[in-house]
Amino acid sequence: MDRNRRLHRSSKDKMICGVCGGLGEYLDVDPTLIRLIWVLLTCWAGMSILAYLIAAIIIPMESD
Repeated sequence: MDRNRRLHRSSKDKMICGVCGGLGEYLDVDPTLIRLIWVLLTCWAGMSILAYLIAAIIIPMESD
């Protein structure tokens, strides 16, 4: 694992704010899987919308 790796919002693989794309890059998984899990959690618990908005605010954007 790369020690210099940092969590960021993706500027390349984004649909809304780039949170799922950034998480996918950080965890080395397909961002579509992260998006699917996020949608399922939203339907099930409803709190993931608030979590997404908070993540979009506090996770920095990817620097080019």
